[in-house]
Amino acid sequence: MSKHQKRLSVPKSWPVARKEQHYTVKAGAGPHGESGVPLLILLRDVLGYADSKKEAQYALSQGSVLVNGELPSDVRRPVGMFDIISFAERDEYYRVFPDEGGRLALTPIDAEDTDGKLGKVTDKRHIKGGQIQLGLHDGQTLLTDDESVSCGDSIVVATENDEILAHFAYEEGELVTAVQGRHAGEIGRIEEITVTSGSSPNGVTVSQEDDDNGGFETVEEYVVVIDENFLDGDSAADENENEGEAEVDDT
Repeated sequence: MSKHQKRLSVPKSWPVARKEQHYTVKAGAGPHGESGVPLLILLRDVLGYADSKKEAQYALSQGSVLVNGELPSDVRRPVGMFDIISFAERDEYYRVFPDEGGRLALTPIDAEDTDGKLGKVTDKRHIKGGQIQLGLHDGQTLLTDDESVSCGDSIVVATENDEILAHFAYEEGELVTAVQGRHAGEIGRIEEITVTSGSSPNGVTVSQEDDDNGGFETVEEYVVVIDENFLDGDSAADENENEGEAEVDDT
């Protein structure tokens, strides 16, 4: 199986220039499914901290990069929405956050904000022993006794021990960001949740005080409840002036 990925066919969320080169690196096995961006792309094309796959792999072997508090072993490790990327030696920390158009961007955060990762609850089921198993948007599962957490809610999970540090309910008045669709990257508050019958997805109306149009409508699958703290910082993943110029070396 090829280790390369055609740039023209990468997911829209990947922050890569599609016409500079024919191929880029393919994501390896891991969280986030097909939407996960290989760590190499962030290190080389977005941040410019490596010029090649070999340099990026060396940085990982030296323990210079952490993803959600863990040492990744493969530069193809998928990274996605709300993951925490840490460069302790540089004293630099980033949260992966959806930007306008749905592309994943790196938002600078403080070191103390790296202890927990936001996750949207996409599955909830009771298991033997009376505990509840929650499934998150990136494929992570965890156990809890908290009955108040429901599908559609967001939780902050400790990167050290999977403890739930915070819980944000999916309900009217809550702050959300759109992560898919034409309004991806936009932020506002839930004004109304419309429950539809049959197989049609539920809808959500989001209000925006600084929008002349007053907000937007989308399906609830496309929004994630967030906390005001997630709005701090400037994006560090606008297209790098050198993005796409490095040849991919996957040998």
